[in-house]
Amino acid sequence: MNITMTLNGKKISADIDADILLIDFVRDHGCYSVKRGCETSNCGLCTVFLDEKPVLSCSVLAARADGRTVTTLEGLQEEAKEFGAFIADQGAEQCGFCNPGFIMNALALFRENEYPEEEEIREYLAGNLCRCSGYEGQLRGIQAFLAWKKEKSGKESEKS
Repeated sequence: MNITMTLNGKKISADIDADILLIDFVRDHGCYSVKRGCETSNCGLCTVFLDEKPVLSCSVLAARADGRTVTTLEGLQEEAKEFGAFIADQGAEQCGFCNPGFIMNALALFRENEYPEEEEIREYLAGNLCRCSGYEGQLRGIQAFLAWKKEKSGKESEKS
């Protein structure tokens, strides 16, 4: 079957098997930030945006993305760069395997709620697997990022 989608801003068409998962499709097209970590849709490592909403690409057939927009971390470098530095500053990345999925889910959270409270952060990111750090570094990184963003926003409004 032939599908067409916009992947990270680039329109692509491909002939696929009907049972290929979106994770395999995007990895076949060079998006290696998307990881397979569990085979059971429980780890969050395969998170991508499908029409701007986070989905687990290991649970979605590529055919479901026909005519739609798929964005991986490779397509969000500017947005992710700012936030990712705060995660790194906390040493939260350790092995780095979970970072792409974690960052995708954090960016999705920020899009839904620009300044989430700690409990909302914990709840939203509960589906992300991290074997190294126990999430406290990620939480500190998110809180530092949000504090910086608020401060930056306040300084920008003072200039106006």
